[in-house]
Amino acid sequence: MPADKYVLGLFTSEDKTVSAMQAMSEAPWQIERVHSPIPSERILDSLAVKKSRLGYFTLAGGIVGFFAGLALAVFTATRWHLIVWGKPVVAWIPFFIVGFEFTILFSVLANVLGLIMLSDLPDLNWSEHYDPRCSGEHFGILARCPDGRQQELAEFFRTQGGEPRLFEEN
Repeated sequence: MPADKYVLGLFTSEDKTVSAMQAMSEAPWQIERVHSPIPSERILDSLAVKKSRLGYFTLAGGIVGFFAGLALAVFTATRWHLIVWGKPVVAWIPFFIVGFEFTILFSVLANVLGLIMLSDLPDLNWSEHYDPRCSGEHFGILARCPDGRQQELAEFFRTQGGEPRLFEEN
């Protein structure tokens, strides 16, 4: 099976980039990444990215944290048997405060863990298909195509007003 090749189309404006991305939706090539020097809602809308699953990590961390905090408070109270003014050893209202604190702590930890897992960090080859001009004044669309069709994809980027850059894949 022939290896896929990568072509980066460099554009000078957001409008040309979005137009090229929309034109590529019907083309046989696949967009791998889009580089932008600025945050762009139009580019995100054109990518039609699915909703992130990061919130599920945060929710699961919060639920686990709440019950872990509550369990820790109940466990320590039953081990110490500190009876203050005849109140019950397991006092639920103060224990909810501990549960709340653990909810926040575990939510943050699960969020960071989910962020690392979902974004495939660390990406040690981040600069493999990158052009430094995308950090300044250019937008870049990195697209993948079958071997032998790089020139066709490069010509597509030229017709869209971009400057193609071909990468040799290992």
